[in-house]
Amino acid sequence: MSSNDSTGEVSVLLDISDQEFLDLSRLVYDQFGINLTDKKKALVRGRLNKVLKNRGLSSFEQYLNLIKQDQTGMVLIELIDRISTNHTFFFREADHFAFLKDEALMQLNLPAGSGTEIRIWCAGCATGEEAYTLAMLTRDWAAKTGFRGPIKILATDISVTALETAIQGEYNDERVRLVPLALKEKYFRSLGPDRWAVVPELKEMIFFKRLNFMDSTFPFKNQFHVIFCRNVMIYFDRETKNQLVQRLTKFLMPGHYFFIGHSETLGRETFELDYIKPSVYRRRLP
Repeated sequence: MSSNDSTGEVSVLLDISDQEFLDLSRLVYDQFGINLTDKKKALVRGRLNKVLKNRGLSSFEQYLNLIKQDQTGMVLIELIDRISTNHTFFFREADHFAFLKDEALMQLNLPAGSGTEIRIWCAGCATGEEAYTLAMLTRDWAAKTGFRGPIKILATDISVTALETAIQGEYNDERVRLVPLALKEKYFRSLGPDRWAVVPELKEMIFFKRLNFMDSTFPFKNQFHVIFCRNVMIYFDRETKNQLVQRLTKFLMPGHYFFIGHSETLGRETFELDYIKPSVYRRRLP
C-alpha cells in the first residue's frame, strides 16, 4: 500500500504484523488505558509510518525496540501524540454549555460579592477549544451576576502537541464558526484571513497541564465545582472507564455536575453520580 507525502511523491507504507500490533496495543493500554481494537490497526499503521520514517526505522519491530530502550519517555509521548485524536471546536455539543450557564453555575448560590474560588476541570482538553469556551461562559456569568471571586479552570490532556496549540490559543475559521458573534467580538482578535486568537483575559483563567489518566495519583488536592470529561472515554474499555469515573468523581464537590460526551454512557457501577439528563450527571450529596 502507498500514499502521497507532502512533496506529492508516492511512498510505501511499512506493514505492521498482527503480533507487532498486539504488542503495541498492549503497551498503549498499559501506559495510557487506551484500548486499540483490531479495527484501529489500519489507522495506527498509517499514523505511525511517518514517525518511523522520520526516525530512520525500517520496521515496526525496530520501533517497538526503540520504545523499550528509550529512557527519556519522549518516544512514548510521541506515540500517544500520533494515535490520539484531537478533533474539536468551540461550542461542540452546545447544549452542555447552555446547561452550564442556565443551571450548573446558577445553582452555585454564591453571594454576588463572594470571594469564593470557582474551580472547573476540563479533563481531556485537546487543543483548548472546550477550555476557552468554559472560560468565556463563566466570565460572562460572573459579570452578569456580580460574582467577583476568582474563576480557575484546569485543562489537562495527554498530548503535548495538543497542549502546545491550546496554550498558543490561535484557531482558524472552522474552529470558531459556532462562537456567537457577541462572544467572538469580545473574546477573539483577528490575526488576518482565517486566523483568530483568544484574548489574554481568557488565557489568564486557564492552567494547561499534561496529565495521563493512568497516573497513580493526580497532582492536585482541591475539588471542583464542575468537571467536563467529554469524548475521552470512547478510547477505554468498560473496566478502565469505570475506574476513571470513580477517580474523577472524588475530585467533584457533592451536589455538582459531571459532563461526558453525547456518544458516551456511564454504567451502574458509578454509584456516586446521579443521572440528570443525557450525558449530564451530578455527584450525590452525602
